[in-house]
Amino acid sequence: MAAPAALEVETASAEETRDLASALAAAARAGDRLALVGTLGAGKTQFAKGFALGLGVDAVVNSPSFTLMAEYEGRLPLFHQDLYRLAGAEEALAGGMLDERQDEGVTLTEWAERLPQEIDPARLTVRFVLMGGDRRRIALLPGASDHERYLEAARAWQAGR
Repeated sequence: MAAPAALEVETASAEETRDLASALAAAARAGDRLALVGTLGAGKTQFAKGFALGLGVDAVVNSPSFTLMAEYEGRLPLFHQDLYRLAGAEEALAGGMLDERQDEGVTLTEWAERLPQEIDPARLTVRFVLMGGDRRRIALLPGASDHERYLEAARAWQAGR
């Protein structure tokens, strides 16, 4: 079955970006991988913070730029990766960015464009585009048919605003 069509959502603040991500986390299942793509300051870490809250993570979530991957306990384990400092896919793979523990939780990867989609074709790509001020356009690009649940959560969030 083919992946569903992409969906775009706009947020007007960092708080709205976190709120959207928290709503999406309600749809998360073990083994899900979300690829966060966008320029510096586009909202990837704010999204990760909100997603963590939606999973019930109590810890403070920051960008793991210097550790490559941080792990958090919530409804599902959260693996938060940041590939910003890596040169490419070879470094990411050598650094253990894909491991079997992630099958038990959800993995969010910032700067995921450094890990080619062919390596992880079933990921949900979340693309951030700055639109001026605190406004962002966030596109959800499904890589698998079961990502419809994320699109439904995003539509419900939009309708409830």
